[in-house]
Amino acid sequence: MFQEFKGFLTKSNALALAVGVIIGGATGKVVTSVVEDLLMPVIGLIIPSGDWKEAKIVLKTVTDAKGKVTESAIQYGHFLASVVDFVFIALVVYMITKALLKSEPAPPAPPTKLCPECLESIPELAKKCKACSSVQV
Repeated sequence: MFQEFKGFLTKSNALALAVGVIIGGATGKVVTSVVEDLLMPVIGLIIPSGDWKEAKIVLKTVTDAKGKVTESAIQYGHFLASVVDFVFIALVVYMITKALLKSEPAPPAPPTKLCPECLESIPELAKKCKACSSVQV
């Protein structure tokens, strides 16, 4: 039974998925910390102070029999704060990904030559031009 379970983990990529989820969770904590602890205090100096995150448009106010006031409101301040957080989190994720995942250089193009008849670029070892069908020497 242990061998079957081991086979399941290795053949179905369940183990790789589990590792990816764990690393993704840890990366999420790092990104959130970078944004909240490093970037947002600096951005807080630029963004106007006050309770702009609590800004809302009150649509209706209801007072019940016990005197409890209930508001129905569009909370656009919370929405704007969420958009600002998203932009900076996306920026940090982009920067981390760009730093960690270097792209491989493109393989060199195969050597080519020009066909003397039609001036089409053809592989250097070609014996016949693909464009004009002339025989190459």
